Amino acid sequence: MRRAVSVRLPAALATAAVGIAVVVAMPTPQASAAVGSATGYATQNGGTTGGAGGQTVRATTGTAIHAALCGRASSSTPITIEVTGTINHGNTTKVSGSSCNTAAGVIELKQISNVTIIGVGSGAVFDQLGIHIRDSSNIIIQNVTIRNVKKSGSPTSNGGDAIGMESTVRNVWVDHVTLEASGGESEGYDGLFDMKDNTQYVTLSYSILRNSGRGGLVGSSESDLSNGFITYHHNLYENIDSRTPLLRGGTAHIYNNHYVSLHESGINSRAGAKAKVENNYFRDSKDVLGTFYTNERGFWQVSGNILDNVTWSGTGSENYPAGPNLTSTTTVSIPYPYSLDGASCVPDIVRQTVGANTGLRVSNGSCSPQTPPPTTPPPTTPPPTTPPPSTPPPTTPPPSGTNLSLGASADGSSKASGTSYGNVRDGNISSYWSPAGSTGSISIKWGSATRVSRVIIREPSGTQGSIGSWQLVNHDTGAVLASGSGAGSISFSATSLSKITFKINSSSGTPRVGEFETYAS
Repeated sequence: MRRAVSVRLPAALATAAVGIAVVVAMPTPQASAAVGSATGYATQNGGTTGGAGGQTVRATTGTAIHAALCGRASSSTPITIEVTGTINHGNTTKVSGSSCNTAAGVIELKQISNVTIIGVGSGAVFDQLGIHIRDSSNIIIQNVTIRNVKKSGSPTSNGGDAIGMESTVRNVWVDHVTLEASGGESEGYDGLFDMKDNTQYVTLSYSILRNSGRGGLVGSSESDLSNGFITYHHNLYENIDSRTPLLRGGTAHIYNNHYVSLHESGINSRAGAKAKVENNYFRDSKDVLGTFYTNERGFWQVSGNILDNVTWSGTGSENYPAGPNLTSTTTVSIPYPYSLDGASCVPDIVRQTVGANTGLRVSNGSCSPQTPPPTTPPPTTPPPTTPPPSTPPPTTPPPSGTNLSLGASADGSSKASGTSYGNVRDGNISSYWSPAGSTGSISIKWGSATRVSRVIIREPSGTQGSIGSWQLVNHDTGAVLASGSGAGSISFSATSLSKITFKINSSSGTPRVGEFETYAS
């Protein structure tokens, strides 16, 4: 572990004093949605729409946010929570209900889906209070400030993370937020934007991360490699010691960010992680890209970045800087469309667009700020014959527990040129297995009997729909556990087995399996 550091800081932020009155969220007359649409990896795996299509409520306390979650018909009923004012420990208590699992002293988004939290009015500030996302999917957080969240000292919240995600989280879009601390670990703070324990398909866009020892991580240790598919674009990292971000395994796309005053290290790709780093602007910083504090190397693909007064340390044990001459060590395929601003204009476009309460402006690749319209403007008069559709949950909701395939082996009936059986258990949806023909089988196997009750078959982006009819077979006994057509989630009676086989009996063209995930529940 790296040593604790003291971040170089401007004058500490004043803490606002607020009342402790609890205001119950009340419905607004019309439904609304987040402004703009999700970008990056949050658009994959079924997309990220948050609470679009559901009820909109207004909250001025943390308790009211929890009450809005607990007042839904179910834990997946879409809801948009408009937040205004200061949310703190004094007004954030636990609320109980069948559609929520909340706790005092933290905004708890646990075991839920289809939620938008958006700052409105004169602004929303979460003061010394973090947002914790756990076992959840399809979440949008937009236009809020989160500041001075501590893991030690008083008060503490969310393990010291401004926004923390863990334990099977899917599809989160965090946009136009301001995340701030007032020091490093020795002052009681941890990360500003952390992801661990099987968190995937996340985008952080048009946001400010500043005045902290740690920007954020993907993976809590060298063995926590189930995270990935994260996009960071058009963000300002300022006055940060390290972790902008720290990547342990997985894939990240990092573009059009402005980095200023990174004191120790920046993008830290390690433990096999792959990062596509393009058209960023680094200024007055040290060791902005590389593998640091470990001998478990990571990889990067670089292009179009500008280094302005960047210094580099020498290569040595547990220190592998990518500079001073940035060179790619891998290639990363990006499955979604995006528009790049030129690196030279990144400081200016980022200055004009990032953070909460700045008008939610974005860039379309022209280096000129644009104001997006609401994703779904409410109709003045609903059509009499067609009620407004409700937004469904993500195509494949997150399972409970760990993907057991990540630590298993794989084999199959055949493999097409350039594909591998192991590609279905590597946590990377862009790599895949295909049979030599239009049918074939792929298996996950363990060294001893393993309890499985759910399988998710994921197809790479752009190839969805190629898998036709299939059977899921207990290879130990030959018993058919389930059958059907098309990729997706497959549930069946819990079975202990050492090998499970997905048998493709028909397809349109050559089928591709990007991931064969297995779960105990």
